[in-house]
Amino acid sequence: MSGYIFSSESVGEGHPDKLCDQISDAILDAFLEQDIESRVAVECFVKNNHLVIGGEVTSKATVDIEKIAREKISEIGYTGEGFNSQNCDILLFLSKQSSDIALGVDSKEGKEQGAGDQGLMFGYATNETSEFMPLPIVLSHKLMVKLSQLRKSKEISYLKPDSKCQVSVEYENDKPKRVCTVVLSTQHDEKVPLERIRKELIDKVIKPVCGRYLDANTTYHINPTGKFVIGGPEGDTGLTGRKIIVDTYGGFGRHGGGCFSGKDPSKVDRSGAYAARFIAKNIVASKLAERCEVQIAYAIGIAEPVSLYVNYFGTNNLPEHVINEIINKNFPLKPAEIIKELDLKRPIYQKTACYGHFGRNDPDFTWERIKNIDLSS
Repeated sequence: MSGYIFSSESVGEGHPDKLCDQISDAILDAFLEQDIESRVAVECFVKNNHLVIGGEVTSKATVDIEKIAREKISEIGYTGEGFNSQNCDILLFLSKQSSDIALGVDSKEGKEQGAGDQGLMFGYATNETSEFMPLPIVLSHKLMVKLSQLRKSKEISYLKPDSKCQVSVEYENDKPKRVCTVVLSTQHDEKVPLERIRKELIDKVIKPVCGRYLDANTTYHINPTGKFVIGGPEGDTGLTGRKIIVDTYGGFGRHGGGCFSGKDPSKVDRSGAYAARFIAKNIVASKLAERCEVQIAYAIGIAEPVSLYVNYFGTNNLPEHVINEIINKNFPLKPAEIIKELDLKRPIYQKTACYGHFGRNDPDFTWERIKNIDLSS
């Protein structure tokens, strides 16, 4: 298509699903801080003033899970009436990792570490932004970051933790041209008029973030229902892993279906997806293609991927088989090799759990670094 509109969404750290993602990754980090060999798969469910934490953990660490959860809830901003970090009811349902799974994942003498599960993971990159990410998801995340900054600094005093946004970008010949629609919803104090909310969010959030892409025809939908007082777990149920498109590419590129948060790097849902992004970004950054999508698939307990597929969307600057050989030469794909290459056995995961796992300028996001790759085939 020569022209089209593509939309992506993001949600703020107080969104119930993202609240659960952040608690899950905070728990993961706490175990990794004490024992880098921890096997963790923790998920959360939240509704009203109740939080359920369940999953499988095998670790030498001793972690006060309830304390970590309450601290994360407080940090996000749920300290007032309603759902509250101090008095919410927390239920724990945790057991050790299945010994059957451990048989396939543990590395022993003469046996490589296998994948923690079967599954397929995708990575994507494009040269349309400096982040090598699609513009709609880049702008969506930046809107949520800006809104959080204004809330926590009290520059906009009536803001509350729950929020979400959506950005629609008009493309021409596969290049972003303009932002045609911005949807921004934020929880707020009850007596603040919509007119004030609308004006301040356009002036202090949307224009500073999206300015160069806005024009006189851009449409703004600010709190479209007219009121957003009841939010967070009181207004909606939260669940770990329910914002996988927000976490990745905003709908550009495909998704294998597995979430990231609460999972240690032996789980290829996480490490495999990071490896796929690492490959795709480096192919585009090296100008071997303008767009790249990578699929990796694994079988549980098997180290070698069962398949590797790369799509260049016709934008490749060398023959596909040549770039494929470069990928095979430069990028490890076995779970243990990925973990070593990207240094994933570290407590770095809390900050991945909101505003996207990709396109972030942070040295701990090792899958985002540009690698000096050998371009000879």
